[in-house]
Amino acid sequence: MRWRVVKRALDLVVSLLLLLLSLPVQAVLALMVARRLGRPVLFEQPRPGLGGHPFILRKFRTMVPVNPALGLVDDSARMTDFGRWLRSTSLDELPTLWNVVRGDMSLVGPRPLLVAYLPLYTPEEARRHDVRPGVTGLAQVSGRNAISWDDRLRLDVEYVERSSLALDLKILWRTLTSVTRRQGISAPDHDTMPLLTRPLPESRFDA
Repeated sequence: MRWRVVKRALDLVVSLLLLLLSLPVQAVLALMVARRLGRPVLFEQPRPGLGGHPFILRKFRTMVPVNPALGLVDDSARMTDFGRWLRSTSLDELPTLWNVVRGDMSLVGPRPLLVAYLPLYTPEEARRHDVRPGVTGLAQVSGRNAISWDDRLRLDVEYVERSSLALDLKILWRTLTSVTRRQGISAPDHDTMPLLTRPLPESRFDA
């Protein structure tokens, strides 16, 4: 319990500072997104948070809108060079700092995935929602999108079990290294991460 209070206090102080310092950069990026990808500038989507309860995740858009008439349906068709650059530098994540300030997320924790995945987790994997989701996490510094779903979910649960200040600081440092080297941005043969597909197990979350 004490670590959770300290973790939340650190999240609030650091995310507020980063949010304020990054405002000029975010303003420029917002103009670039509007010009190159159109509006809305922000990508907003419900994601499961603490306890599996949904919140609205906000990031800069990295894809053009869906347009079946132009063949813009899947991620690879909708992704532009500018969008790939945003993702590779993780600059698209800057608005997510507001989710940390609000308490929807933490700086470090399992990445918030799709609401549609909730019924697909095993009871063990569902433990990833015992903590707030993070901007970065153990899975992200262990291969990001280049690792398999099973490894990713296993690492999320490992983080829940090992969560500590020392581990968070280690993950933040390794995140800086991964972003600088632009490692694991996408899965093999994918522009992002393939969808999680598997038979429905027993889960502690309702569909």
